Amino acid sequence: MSSTSRYPQLVAFDLDYTLWDLWIDTHVTGPLHRNGDKTNEVLDRHNDVIAFYKDVPPIFHRLKAADVCIAACSRTSTPDLAYQALRLLLVPPPITKTNGKKRDGSKPVPAIDYFDQLEIYPGSKITHFKKLHEKTGIPYSEMLFFDDEHRNKEVGKLGVTFQIISSSGLTNRSFEQGLSTWAKRNPEEEAAEE
Repeated sequence: MSSTSRYPQLVAFDLDYTLWDLWIDTHVTGPLHRNGDKTNEVLDRHNDVIAFYKDVPPIFHRLKAADVCIAACSRTSTPDLAYQALRLLLVPPPITKTNGKKRDGSKPVPAIDYFDQLEIYPGSKITHFKKLHEKTGIPYSEMLFFDDEHRNKEVGKLGVTFQIISSSGLTNRSFEQGLSTWAKRNPEEEAAEE
């Protein structure tokens, strides 16, 4: 459960070393494939594994449940491989509790279906966020961005809240830190009129 009671309107993620532990343009050789309906695992031509960090699927579920716009912002030079990985990676269903027992809520869903916006191409993350703003109309102040590269904090110039991700990738802890940073930068306005 989130320690923060509210979310920004849009949460964006870098892909490489933020959602998965590789660079899609240098560590992966296409074509990619999946073994049956195996969740959170795609293999490249050499059967090297592409998988989300363990906390990523539950974070996706939380954001979808809160009706938050989810975006991918990646400067990869191999966008086709990134798209292929997102189409093939199956996100396991959320675990729900019924009568004190855990059970799967539904069928796995392709990761790409969790993303409302995809900005995956070479270039500055400033360009990625300008396009997101253009397409969605969401103010920059309502955007939170998770990335493993310090240079991408430049999006802060636009008003986007930036959260650096450590070498262990996106975790529940780093996600909560990002939410907390965004909430401090954007305090809830209390209704003065009643």
